[in-house]
Amino acid sequence: MKDIEKVIKTLSKEIRKFKTPIVTEFSFTKSPYKVLISCLLSLRTKDEVTSKASYSLFNVADTAERMIKLSEKQIQELIYPVGFYRTKARRIIEISKTIINNYNGKVPDEIDELLKLKGVGRKTANLVVSLGYSKPGICVDTHVHRISNRLGWVRTKTPHETEFALRKLIPVKYWSLINELFVRYGQNLCKPVSPYCSICKIRNYCKRAGILSSR
Repeated sequence: MKDIEKVIKTLSKEIRKFKTPIVTEFSFTKSPYKVLISCLLSLRTKDEVTSKASYSLFNVADTAERMIKLSEKQIQELIYPVGFYRTKARRIIEISKTIINNYNGKVPDEIDELLKLKGVGRKTANLVVSLGYSKPGICVDTHVHRISNRLGWVRTKTPHETEFALRKLIPVKYWSLINELFVRYGQNLCKPVSPYCSICKIRNYCKRAGILSSR
């Protein structure tokens, strides 16, 4: 437990030197809808592309009510070139309609309800709950999954397994921090291949599980 707290406190200072992920930026707007849609756009897409697409889209429509007034083609043009932009445009319209029809225009604030939205998985649901509503949630993407295993906190094969293992391991007060800490650190230092272990501030707490080479 002490090591976990030390890692979290150390990374909280370290990540200040790195750029804030775009989905986190939208959490500052206090709009769960923007968090949800920007998270959907970010799937399999680089952050800089997601940023440009999100701002382009929200400048035209930043609520579910405004979004459904756009055609699928209009949304495609606004979010291009995010990955799978055609599918995402269709999903955005479907989700926006569901939010209006089933939730009175308000994005659900419970994971189980968010998972009912077509195209929303646990990663997105947890991010909306934690960033959009400031409620406990552990969003596990490839960075969180990789770093949690490298540290030796968990021994899991999938992000799904990692989420539930971390829920048992990490104090609830830190749940919402984990994604931003590990995403920023994973993008910049704890990379998938040949991480920068020589300059890593948490290397003394890391078991370096699965690391074959490092810098």
